[in-house]
Amino acid sequence: MTSPTHTPAVAGGTGAPGPVPALAALAAVLHRSSLQATVRLAYRDADSEALLTLTVSEDTTMAELAADVAGQLALGAGYDGAVPQADAWFGWNTDPAGPPGALAVEAAPEGLRVHASGGRSAERLTALLRTAAAGAATAPGTPVRVLPLTDAAARAEVSALAGDGRAPQAARPVHVLVQEQAERTPDAPAAGCAGRSLTYRQLTAAADRVAVRLRAQGVRPGQVVGVLAERSLDLVAGLLGVLKTGAAYAAFEPDTPRQRLHQLLADTGARVVLAQEGFAERLPEATRVLPLASGAPADTAAERVLADVPPTAAAYVSFTSGSTGEPKGVRVPHAAVSRLVVRPDWAEFRPSDAFLQLAPVAFDASTLELWAPLVNGGRLVVHPAGPLSTEQLAATLVEEKVTVAWMTAGLFHQMVTQHPEAFAGLRHVLAGGDVVSATHVRSLLEAHPGLLFTNGYGPTENTTFTACWTSGEAPRGNAVPLGRPIGGTRAVVLDADGQPVPVGVPGELYAGGEGLAHGYLNRPSATADSFVPDPDAPVPGARLYRTGDLVRRLEDGTLEFLGRADRQVKIQGYRVEPGEIEETLGGHEDVRQAVVVVQGDGAGGKRLLAYVTAERPEDDNPAALGRRLREWVRGELPAYMVPWAILALPELPLNRNGKVDRSELPAARRAPRALTTEYVAPRTATEDAMAEEWADLLGVEPVGTDDDFFELGGHSLIAADLLSRLQDRFSVELSARSLYLRPTVAELSEELDGRQAA
Repeated sequence: MTSPTHTPAVAGGTGAPGPVPALAALAAVLHRSSLQATVRLAYRDADSEALLTLTVSEDTTMAELAADVAGQLALGAGYDGAVPQADAWFGWNTDPAGPPGALAVEAAPEGLRVHASGGRSAERLTALLRTAAAGAATAPGTPVRVLPLTDAAARAEVSALAGDGRAPQAARPVHVLVQEQAERTPDAPAAGCAGRSLTYRQLTAAADRVAVRLRAQGVRPGQVVGVLAERSLDLVAGLLGVLKTGAAYAAFEPDTPRQRLHQLLADTGARVVLAQEGFAERLPEATRVLPLASGAPADTAAERVLADVPPTAAAYVSFTSGSTGEPKGVRVPHAAVSRLVVRPDWAEFRPSDAFLQLAPVAFDASTLELWAPLVNGGRLVVHPAGPLSTEQLAATLVEEKVTVAWMTAGLFHQMVTQHPEAFAGLRHVLAGGDVVSATHVRSLLEAHPGLLFTNGYGPTENTTFTACWTSGEAPRGNAVPLGRPIGGTRAVVLDADGQPVPVGVPGELYAGGEGLAHGYLNRPSATADSFVPDPDAPVPGARLYRTGDLVRRLEDGTLEFLGRADRQVKIQGYRVEPGEIEETLGGHEDVRQAVVVVQGDGAGGKRLLAYVTAERPEDDNPAALGRRLREWVRGELPAYMVPWAILALPELPLNRNGKVDRSELPAARRAPRALTTEYVAPRTATEDAMAEEWADLLGVEPVGTDDDFFELGGHSLIAADLLSRLQDRFSVELSARSLYLRPTVAELSEELDGRQAA
């Protein structure tokens, strides 16, 4: 091999290359493969040894990396032959029998030859290094982050693993699929909720009655109908009725702040809204409101309505958080839903299944819950409306004999921990919306052998699931894989320059195929930014959605989640862009600047924490400003987007580029009490203990005796932890219903004292 002092040659050509370009190529490949900023290389040849420590940033070019390698070789940094501890360490070594764990790269006459152990593919690494070295030689000014790493063979391999985006069955409109199922099994149970049930004949008749009323109001194909309702059988019939007219539905949660609800309805252009009783007054005055329920008996005959629309027509509109402060409506076509629920290649939905419906209909997970059973002849089990408790959910799973259920990652973790027995009757459990714990999956599958588990991954823009990992065996490592692209889906991993990366190299995931949404409603610029041309499209003109997720494709085609490329986060299963919250807070007259960050919530999930600077700091007490802003923002944003705490600072820390340095923001494990009501100290030993538990779980102090658990930032998952703690501390079991009905420290303490006395 060439001595470190010799003039470097280009790796990959004829003759033995010098070490510098080969080491630079190796460092680039290892940086791109590991995402570590520090790469250490142990070098040895006949004359010398060296340990190189290379720092690679986003802007480092191959020429700069090669110069760093050459400089360190010239200094002769010592290497004692031991395997060093480093973020990413691989050995450059002409001896294949080098130090344990070393990656030996030999400078052979034909170019670079890799000797690897531990399951690594020497052939794959050789190709990576040769491609990197050739690219660096051709364009030494190329930044490492966009250095081409994919040769023709690797490009063909990843293209095949990405899928062709074609669904196994021709797409059909959702309402047509449900109607055909109703004609096959008219008297089979279709849906049930809280003791009430409908057969397929009754469900489609109820939907027809809704469709007739909508048509009388002028609703036609291509329009959007708003829906404002809680979970119920009337809601299911209403959604199907909207689809039967050829229109698309846009469903909203009843607790959506009034101003936001009006804004979202205006974005959809909906002139007619189906509303459950009691919610009509929340709607704009100009809106035509139809009662969701017609009041007719279930068996009342109705004119059949079945609009003839193409599968490309929109089925529903679902809103996501927006980085510019404006929520974006995603237009999802029938074809995208059809590809999800008709003969999927990642699951089997049977006529004998009872499928849980739990997700809010405004949340895209409801797409799978609603239409998978109704298209395939199963029974839809609608969980009763109202606050969710793990205790009540466990009862529903058992009493309704549920066989298939989807849960957010946070709820899944809570259920496995607190009610593992409730899964006994299920045959298939699905979870997603955030990172799923491998420990909980392992615990579930060990407790219930034969159960199938699916980790379902996907953004709203690609209709619920893009990739699924389905298995009856626990994952081998500490992470649950995202799985492979489902039928009708294309999943492409690209670098920062929009070019495919080879297997094993991280990149951003782009999703396409028949599950792709039309784009954002009335947002052409945002659509163009996020829905981009497919560089290797199997169909001319195909597009891909940029997910913002960093992944790595493994050799078997499975996708591994590595984190976010942007700032989006998942809060209680919802995708949240902190920029929207910052924009909202920044619009308040008392706020000069706002920053929102994410931290753990104490229940295995995440919560939002906001920092602000006051417009007039001399006039504002920081604690009072934080309380006032939090109360105000609750009327502007959905509950899951309201920060757990808002902390006022004199100034926000800046980095040398003048941007907010989020790493320097003060940590807040316990936030000041942010309620506008007067603080009343606990008066009894039970109240004092209760306040202590609340403060610890919610991360708030002080907690007063009249403070409301949910107003302090509690939610159903934290509630489950609280009840478990109280049972351990007082040996008294309290139900979730007790907390929802008596949500203050004083009320719950009184309930607890009464139980103890009994």
